[in-house]
Amino acid sequence: MKSSQNGNRRAGAPDGGAADGGAAKLRVAILGSGNIGTDLLIKALRSPYLEATLFIGRNLSSPGMVKAHSLGVPISDRSIDAIVDDPNCCDLVFDATSAADARRHWGILEKLGKVVIDMTPAKVGEMCVPAVNLSSALEHPNLNMVTCGGQASIPLAYLIGQTQTDVEYVETVSSIASRSAGPATRLNIDEYVETTENAIQAFSGAKSAKAILILNPAQPCIDMQTTVFAKVANPDIERLRAAVDGMLRNIQEYVPGYQMVVEPTVEGGRIIITVKVQGLGDYLPKYAGNLDIINCAAIAAAEEYARERRRTGPAASPQEEARQGLSR
Repeated sequence: MKSSQNGNRRAGAPDGGAADGGAAKLRVAILGSGNIGTDLLIKALRSPYLEATLFIGRNLSSPGMVKAHSLGVPISDRSIDAIVDDPNCCDLVFDATSAADARRHWGILEKLGKVVIDMTPAKVGEMCVPAVNLSSALEHPNLNMVTCGGQASIPLAYLIGQTQTDVEYVETVSSIASRSAGPATRLNIDEYVETTENAIQAFSGAKSAKAILILNPAQPCIDMQTTVFAKVANPDIERLRAAVDGMLRNIQEYVPGYQMVVEPTVEGGRIIITVKVQGLGDYLPKYAGNLDIINCAAIAAAEEYARERRRTGPAASPQEEARQGLSR
């Protein structure tokens, strides 16, 4: 997979700046009112390219729905039916529900001509990691943001595949604060592992891959931390370090809290790299970097889609534009 290296503005960061030319914003709906959906809403409201036109859940009294209402965002407790009954409410849908629901929703949203950014490990759409393949991913009407651990580790695994020969095995271990994992995350643990492993293997070219997620109950809560291990025949660590330096800067353009903890090194015959992610503290405290790593990636993708739509014009439907290819 080709690296886009497109230097996006910091998606969801407080100092994003004004949208160019005062053009109309891309209308987005968020389906799912849990931790991911609510944090995503706050980031979308701050974006100069996006307009949150509908926040959808199932319970008007849930914390996420109450938060959205307090922010003046239209809300609905009718789940996917809210979009079915009013297809003109949005151009793009962030699906922040569960893997099973996201698969069912896509069958409906595809017929409505919606572009979907899937926040679940449903494996329906094109896998998208903005620092690696944003431009090519935008050619597809359904983008899958893989997982939080995938967003943290795939850029590193990708570079291992690009700089090393004969990558035998890649393993990624992500530890997140238990308090930052909502019901959908816990429900989708099996899907998380399978989707992350498939993505790691696809982006790195490794013969095999393994993904581990640890929900750490420690108090005070820990920051998200991800370690990538790789077994290669003859490690070229200097070439890898040079590539990682550039990738780190690229990721920080849209995830400011992405930080190197252990630079690429060889230990026990394996390459080891460790990063941590500290969140912006938009909905949950800053320890919830797992929300930021995937949500900032999703906002970066949506904003790039919005910019491409401005350049190509809104004549076609969002899905038709995606199918025609929106790479620069």
